[in-house]
Amino acid sequence: MNVLVINAGSSSLKYQLIWVEQQIVLARGICERVGAPDAFLKHGIAQNEVVLDAPMKDHDAAIGLVLENLVSGPNKAIDSLDEIDAIGHRVVQGGKYFDRSVLIDDEVIAKIDELAELAPLHNKAALMGINACLHHMPGKPMVAVFDTSYFQTMPPKAYMYPIPYELYEKYSLRKYGAHGTSHRYIAERAAAFLDEDLEDLKLITCHLGNGCSMSAIDHGVAVDTSMGLTPLDGLMMGTRCGGIDPAIVTFIMDHEGLTAAEANDLLNKKSGLLGISGISNDLRSVRDASEAGHERAQLAYDMYSNSVKKYIGQYIAVMGGVDAIVLTAGVGENCEKMRRMIFSGLQPLGIVLDRERNRVRGGERVISTDNSEVVILVIPTDEEYMIARDTFELVHEQ
Repeated sequence: MNVLVINAGSSSLKYQLIWVEQQIVLARGICERVGAPDAFLKHGIAQNEVVLDAPMKDHDAAIGLVLENLVSGPNKAIDSLDEIDAIGHRVVQGGKYFDRSVLIDDEVIAKIDELAELAPLHNKAALMGINACLHHMPGKPMVAVFDTSYFQTMPPKAYMYPIPYELYEKYSLRKYGAHGTSHRYIAERAAAFLDEDLEDLKLITCHLGNGCSMSAIDHGVAVDTSMGLTPLDGLMMGTRCGGIDPAIVTFIMDHEGLTAAEANDLLNKKSGLLGISGISNDLRSVRDASEAGHERAQLAYDMYSNSVKKYIGQYIAVMGGVDAIVLTAGVGENCEKMRRMIFSGLQPLGIVLDRERNRVRGGERVISTDNSEVVILVIPTDEEYMIARDTFELVHEQ
């Protein structure tokens, strides 16, 4: 079965066409600056990638352009749209309604729209992608795969906030998490790599990139995660502040004369690595500046590693131990120095990084020493495959 995976953002649209049974990517690409006059499409795999300047006034036009390039031109992947068997959509917020992926119908669309208040940029964009596919490929089965559904297994003591209970009842204010599809994938792959049953393991999974989250997975069940009601909570990130004293929000609103929307923008888009370093939200640029003696960049680098280290300790306490710690995403997979800083000083907890193994790049690998009580793994994530697999399974169940 060929599944078209769609990840729609507010001004972008990523896609992959995946032959699920063989786990082969037939085509991939991204539409950038959708709605702007300088919109363009990157389409193709590796050396065959082409960049096409193309007007895309909205996501409907973007989907049309994607489908056109899948079936025509020098980088076409299929001969006909009939070869696309189903479509899987990434949706960030599934709220309390969805604890698993679901086939999309009118009721599901209405629920995704209702939940847009909790992820306004993401859920509204996902709906644009869904509606565009309904227009261009009516009748094709479609599946919604939610970032939050993996964390619906968390117990109330983990997902509730210590605020008046009436606010939870009225607005469903609770921890939902994010990056669940990535955490689910690397947990499964870690168990397979270790040749263990997932149900026999205590794992800490770390999705570390521009956006960051960590999860405690106890015998195959997610019992806690760092992101909260929204993706703003938890770890320090590229532009997001992560967990801070809530009183800071009202303080800066009062003293800087900010509206709620402006304060939200500051904490989501101007904080984190960017806010502390004053240089960039990209850890590579911050690292280079820190190594050149830039004090704020060094501070940002130290704060990023420290936030991860604190959650490792927290989740070891939550689960009463850990068998393996798994890292993924841009920083987790590629930054040798950051991994070294994160695990520095954790030897008394039985966590010992192997410096030589830590220098190796690429693929699934162990980076802990042979005598480390806790295995440290690097597992490249593949959220698109998980979306395609869920879509495959749900369509076959019909």
